Amino acid sequence: MTVTHDLSILSLISQASVLVQLVMALLATLSLMSWYWIFRKWFQLRAARTQTDVFERDFWSGGDLNTLYEAANRHETGGMERIFESGYREYTKLRAKNHDHSAILDGSRRAMRATFQREGDDLEAHLAFLASVGSVSPYIGLLGTVWGIMNSFRGLSNVGSATLAQVAPGIAEALVATAIGLFAAIPAVVAYNRFAHDIDRISIRFESFMEEFSNILQRNLR
Repeated sequence: MTVTHDLSILSLISQASVLVQLVMALLATLSLMSWYWIFRKWFQLRAARTQTDVFERDFWSGGDLNTLYEAANRHETGGMERIFESGYREYTKLRAKNHDHSAILDGSRRAMRATFQREGDDLEAHLAFLASVGSVSPYIGLLGTVWGIMNSFRGLSNVGSATLAQVAPGIAEALVATAIGLFAAIPAVVAYNRFAHDIDRISIRFESFMEEFSNILQRNLR
């Protein structure tokens, strides 16, 4: 008589031990959370690039700085526009009561640097979670696999002669945990690397703008 086993994914998950099922549930939760933040971060960075492009175009079109500053106060702004707004606000405030050009420029640069740090923190938010999912998920899946294989062999200890048909289902159930771990880890790692690269490029654009804007303010003080 031949014993057949249902080796579909759902069947393997339902037949796995409680600990392995808990590991799979944890990995599935981590995967869903990582996909949520992947989409959120993708939309955030796309909006940041678009807002930066629009502001750079307006800024370098030769418009008046006061007009740009008033426009920044009237509507929702992007990161570069907020850096400009904070720097120009500090510049006008210090210039009205201070005649020391170096103090005015230093104050403006400090204001822009503080805003730059806040913008960078906002762009990097939840990247650490993606990095953690990418690095830890395979090991969590491996824990479920090892435990499942241990249970499989323990169940065979009372069998006189084990056959491949008896061993395969238990091992397959255990290996599902590793597969789910990899399914959670791979997108998180790819997304983390891509987002880190995009954030670095945006940060470089912000820093370049701060230097160029500081030079413009310095020329205006002469």
